[in-house]
Amino acid sequence: MTSRAPARPGSPTWGRRLLPVLLLVALMWTVEVVDLVLPLPLDQFGIRPRDTGHVAGIVLSPFLHLGFGHLMTNTVSLLLLGGLLALTTRHLWLVTAGVVLVGGLGVWLLGGPGTVHIGASGVVYGYAAFLAVYGFVSRHLWRGLVGVLVVVLYGSMLWGVLPLREGVSWQAHLFGALAGVALAVWLGRQDRAALRRR
Repeated sequence: MTSRAPARPGSPTWGRRLLPVLLLVALMWTVEVVDLVLPLPLDQFGIRPRDTGHVAGIVLSPFLHLGFGHLMTNTVSLLLLGGLLALTTRHLWLVTAGVVLVGGLGVWLLGGPGTVHIGASGVVYGYAAFLAVYGFVSRHLWRGLVGVLVVVLYGSMLWGVLPLREGVSWQAHLFGALAGVALAVWLGRQDRAALRRR
């Protein structure tokens, strides 16, 4: 007769690690349904560059989408990249908050005048950039392999940081990716130093 070893306290199962990603995506879908039902278009609460009356758009914009097609495109990438981030690091919430705030602030400061930026694609770019860099900075083999996988699967996203398509917020992509790289370097160095101290 065999029995399973009890799970170590403080080590969440993969299901508990993925739950925050699922909750974020569920919140985005809920907001889009509400936007469809209400007579007030919620998309107006996105990022309006340099408009001091709409600073809250920095936080709200990732939860607003231009219809279910736009949301579905972001959902697939958020689930995959967010899931990888949640399963391979302990930094999901910190990376998400950092990408939303730093990336959103970049859009607010340098976005085109008279534009409104919505959608979670900046978060997608932030997650992808973080995963591509973090494993190498932390010098962790498994996370480095995840980084290689992300580069192979999402390397073509690099074109999205350039102003090539009208109506696409390349600024959100660019600043989300830059925030992801900065967070990967910072957290990767911290985690590498912590590993050395053990």
